[in-house]
Amino acid sequence: MSKDSNENQNGLRKTIDMMRWIGIVMLLIHFYYTCYDAFKNWGWTCTIGDRLLMNIDHTGLFSNFNKSKGIALLFMLLTVLGAKGRKSEKLSYKQPAWLLGIGLLIYFGSMRILQVPANNVNTLAIVYMSITSLGFILSLTGASLFSRIITQHLSREIFNTDNETFPQAEELLTNDYSINLRARYRLKNKMRDSWINFINPRRGLLIMGSPGSGKSFFIIENIIRQLIEKGFALMIYDYKYPELTALTFQYYQQHKKSYAVEPKFYFIDFKNPASSDRNNPLNPEQMTDLLDALEASKTILLSINRTWANRQGEFFVESPINFLGAVFWFLKKYKKGIYCTLPHAIELCQLEYDKLFSILNSEPDIYTLINTFISAYLSNAMETVVGQLSSVRIPLGRLSSPQLYYVLSGNDFSLDINNPEEPKIICIGNDPLKSEALAPVLSLICDRLNKVINQQDKMKCATIYDEFATLRVSSIQTVIATGRSNQIIPVIAVQDFSQLKKVYSREEAESIFNMTGNIISGQVSGETAKLLSDRFPKIMQDRQSLSIATDETSISRSKHLDASVQPATISSLSSGEFVGIVADNPDQPITQKAFHAKIIQPENKKEKTDTIVPDKTPASPADIQNNFNQIKEDIQQLYDAIIDELMNDPAKEHLIIKKN
Repeated sequence: MSKDSNENQNGLRKTIDMMRWIGIVMLLIHFYYTCYDAFKNWGWTCTIGDRLLMNIDHTGLFSNFNKSKGIALLFMLLTVLGAKGRKSEKLSYKQPAWLLGIGLLIYFGSMRILQVPANNVNTLAIVYMSITSLGFILSLTGASLFSRIITQHLSREIFNTDNETFPQAEELLTNDYSINLRARYRLKNKMRDSWINFINPRRGLLIMGSPGSGKSFFIIENIIRQLIEKGFALMIYDYKYPELTALTFQYYQQHKKSYAVEPKFYFIDFKNPASSDRNNPLNPEQMTDLLDALEASKTILLSINRTWANRQGEFFVESPINFLGAVFWFLKKYKKGIYCTLPHAIELCQLEYDKLFSILNSEPDIYTLINTFISAYLSNAMETVVGQLSSVRIPLGRLSSPQLYYVLSGNDFSLDINNPEEPKIICIGNDPLKSEALAPVLSLICDRLNKVINQQDKMKCATIYDEFATLRVSSIQTVIATGRSNQIIPVIAVQDFSQLKKVYSREEAESIFNMTGNIISGQVSGETAKLLSDRFPKIMQDRQSLSIATDETSISRSKHLDASVQPATISSLSSGEFVGIVADNPDQPITQKAFHAKIIQPENKKEKTDTIVPDKTPASPADIQNNFNQIKEDIQQLYDAIIDELMNDPAKEHLIIKKN
């Protein structure tokens, strides 16, 4: 502490001491004047004191009974103003007010004692001075406690909730592509109405939330309703079939007449294939080159072998992909693709090596893909051949069933849902009990659909994936990156970022997470909550600190930038409560892009139902079994036809593979 500061402190202390003595002396003079008879009886008077008292009386100090008492108390109270006692955070105004009030009442009310008739003046004087002194002390104590009260209290909030609130969009913004969710949010201690305006969902919409957070009920169902009302073609992946499919069918029935061209409604149901619509994801008309076949092969095999996602580029991963791609392309080229279906490909892969390699060897376009396998087979490197082909044959063999073959071998509809002349609303159902087995097939359908719809001069459409992490649809990255110009809205729902990393490589999962321009999340925790918190803008928050020392107390206030939504806040969201960020358009800028609100369901929201009306007569069990047998027979006929062709053509006879 500096020298000047010490001098100031010493000067203040001396002034306070002087004022305190003045107050005490004034009170003693008051007692001497008021109780003079008692002091005289005690022999405590003197001539000099009496003369001094008479001179003071001439000043008018004793013209009023309480005047001298008031001056004495005033000087003592002034000493409190300069005192720096130790402040207490627990001290309130109630206790000091009571002490000061009672003290003043006693201090000034003690005059009534002197009005009481009494024979003993000495006793009356003692009682009066004692009670007056008690009132004096109580008043002084109450006043001093007032100086110890901390007037600027720190926030009583345990979780700093009010400090983390921020203004949000309250105006409804709409356009031909917008998705708008009505909500309520809290700003400081007030609840306000707001709108979550996804005015540019074509930049991708990522929905996250743990089970029970309300992803489907509060968000996905509202998205389906609004997109159908706006005339979108749709593809909906319904993991908990028929929950979303039935709701979509209801909205379709209500709004199908409002489309420029009435869309057709189709659904794939692996639980009940007899009533399901049929689709061939390897439709030869939509497989334009060998790269399409290789991409389809990659989708299936990486969906089956999830650990391969992090090993792409390795020989033992790429070789099976090339082989299955060669099988797909062969079926595409053979007789204009009459057998180009996944069931036919599965059956073809199960043939003996001599037969299989002879068939594939007849197609020049795939020579570079299968030559390595044929060379290894002919050179007796069976360990390599068996290892590579088993990674294709074994997992595909699990898909061999009459029901699956029936659904995947028909052509009730094509995947070009955004064809302006023939728009479609397609629901693809999964079965949670068979999710692992169906994942490769569903992934192939969704992956092929993304490639078909991502073209110019098509109508606006949307793809909605509930529980996206149960699929492997690598083409979704391309749709997010380029689908905006082709009027495509990709909507992805997952429970947690870690789910994406289990199915996709970490690089792919991060790419999907980072590329989506719109994000909305319910309760998530761990790494996901931290990643989300980092995406939110920082806001200015008040910070207070309190320092209590023996002689002084200091309170400091400051503002600092901190996360508007903390990871702990995201981890404790209630069902229906969501946080997120929206993307805007150049012609519709949004100032408040971040939100933390509770979504309010619209009044016209439909009740859920499981009713779906099939558009055709269900197939019989005999039809399904006959289809299964026919596919097996088709492959045998294909082999016989190709072998006959090769054997009857000397120029091609060498293509027949026969191991010595």
